[in-house]
Amino acid sequence: MYPLRTGLILWVSDLKQTKHLEKFGTIHYVSKRMHYVVLYVNAEKADETTKAIQKLSFVKKIERSFRNEIRTEYNSNVPDKAKLYT
Repeated sequence: MYPLRTGLILWVSDLKQTKHLEKFGTIHYVSKRMHYVVLYVNAEKADETTKAIQKLSFVKKIERSFRNEIRTEYNSNVPDKAKLYT
């Protein structure tokens, strides 16, 4: 249904050229103060896209987002004290 996406954090030297990154994926956020771009790309082609983006002259560094790997299901081993008072 929806393709699996992964986030890339791109540290750039020039914010004017960030418009060129739209052909690689979806730009989610651009930080004007810290000079980075959050870009979402297809997870299947993330390695190929990273190599292509690294060749651009205004890109300093690329970091992969680990948001997909963080566990989001929480369980509590502590019993609920509200149930004790009822």
